[in-house]
Amino acid sequence: MLLWRFAAQWAPSAEDYPMQGISVSGELGEIDWRTVRTRNVDFAYIRATSGTDLRDPLFATNWAQAREAGLRYGAELVFDPCKRASDQATLFITTVPRDNAALPPVVRVAPGEHCAGSPGRDTILSELNTLLNVIEMHGGKPALIRISKAVEKQYDISSGINRTLWLEGNFFPPDYASHAWVMWTANDRRRVDGIDGPVEWDVVAP
Repeated sequence: MLLWRFAAQWAPSAEDYPMQGISVSGELGEIDWRTVRTRNVDFAYIRATSGTDLRDPLFATNWAQAREAGLRYGAELVFDPCKRASDQATLFITTVPRDNAALPPVVRVAPGEHCAGSPGRDTILSELNTLLNVIEMHGGKPALIRISKAVEKQYDISSGINRTLWLEGNFFPPDYASHAWVMWTANDRRRVDGIDGPVEWDVVAP
């Protein structure tokens, strides 16, 4: 119980990491973005699509309301290694509007254990490059790659694709990639007023 309470409130020092924000999806239900804006949240990454056929049902609402609340905002695509990258890119660019004010998109690489035939590293890197080319042309900005420790161990993505890295690790800065991260999910259990449930609390490297 004490650990849960600690996690619900903990965030890295604002002196060390001046830019801090959240990543959210429709699983959290409706969000009171104006309240969120008053809770030291500088930006929000909003789930847009997953795989080839899943559009987040609250993406458009969250996108518009985060912007109206004065937050910086960006879109997240969950990349499924088991499905065609071109189809996943098409779903993303038909879901996320062109918006010069938006943050760079982020591609969150999901584990590939559920694939019928487990794709190798070369295949994954090739498919990711296909995906990145399409969504970066659509958004006009280089994308970030978000990889967990398990995914990095499985595919060694960080040494194969030259993109800004977003890593994960509760409470302790991660060091499992081949080069330094720019974004870090520091706490995936943080509670924020205006959101009904724990959220991922993210920071930008100073």
